[in-house]
Amino acid sequence: MRVGILTGGGDCPGLNAAIRAVAKSLILKQKAEIIGVKDGFLGLIEKRTTTISYSDCSGILNLGGTILGTHNRADPFNHEGRDVSSHVKDYYDTLGLDALVVIGGDGSLSIASELAQMDMNIVGVPKTIDNDLMCTDRTFGFDTATSIVTEAIDRLRTTGQSHKRIMILETMGRNAGWIALHSGLAGGADSILIPEHPYNIEEVARICQARSGDKGYALVVVAEGARPQGGSTVVRETIADSPDPIRFGGIGEDLKRQLEKHIDAEVRATNLGHIQRGGTPTSFDRIFATEVGCYAAKMVANGEFGKVAIIRNNTLGQVPLSKVANKTRVVTEEDISYMTAVNMGISFGIKQQ
Repeated sequence: MRVGILTGGGDCPGLNAAIRAVAKSLILKQKAEIIGVKDGFLGLIEKRTTTISYSDCSGILNLGGTILGTHNRADPFNHEGRDVSSHVKDYYDTLGLDALVVIGGDGSLSIASELAQMDMNIVGVPKTIDNDLMCTDRTFGFDTATSIVTEAIDRLRTTGQSHKRIMILETMGRNAGWIALHSGLAGGADSILIPEHPYNIEEVARICQARSGDKGYALVVVAEGARPQGGSTVVRETIADSPDPIRFGGIGEDLKRQLEKHIDAEVRATNLGHIQRGGTPTSFDRIFATEVGCYAAKMVANGEFGKVAIIRNNTLGQVPLSKVANKTRVVTEEDISYMTAVNMGISFGIKQQ
């Protein structure tokens, strides 16, 4: 067999663990030749690949980022204003690939779903720190990102306690509040503001005033896609040639200015930015990326193409790529972490709570 591996979209901890699992499994079990595509879909567009040996996969389990590189603006269906998907298919045929494993989030797997309709044998592997991929309970990278944010909350707490301040921490997550929810719950935040529930600034101010009155400080975790009731998300920039053109960012500072109008305490905002997606993966993400990578290799060996590996109820499985393409898994009120946070008295900035 001759199998390609591609890492698309934003980097995240666990990518190298997944590459290692896919490649080693196929080399050991199928005697496959592994072709690494450089810089995501851009490598297919620009015809840049490399051979990955068994030894190339040694010593990369604990490394952050991706040894193959990635690119989050390369879309074969809209590259510099042109549809070059047919050229990508020609290059796939020229390489003599029996399959292509695409490791990515909703953007990359949406592209993969379209390519699969062009008679390309594709298997998807779910990664994204945002944890917002449909049909799977978890994506690798999320646990590491949440751990980093939780540590940041712990550190901000000491400053808030010392100076009697309202401390705001802005997280990534785009249109889903998973990182903010889980890290806020783990870090003991007083208020968690997520895109799924537009917040009332007066309610947020009331909670901050009450909590700072009790203990001298308050902690607010806000997802980058959160917005006030009747307001809109804060957009940092728009990148026209990107598959995901809207870049959120700045809600933390915006929330700081809003709160300062309602309370007399000092307010400080921190945005972790890309610190959330860099560095060494947690043991959980290493194990999960390895498990789902091995499962994807098994799918390739069995000819189960046009599908993505998933985990549901602690069991690995698969669904068609079309089931996850162009969709976002968001936090619902039935989610156990959301319900736990509510029961613990954590405010989501909603008056009726």
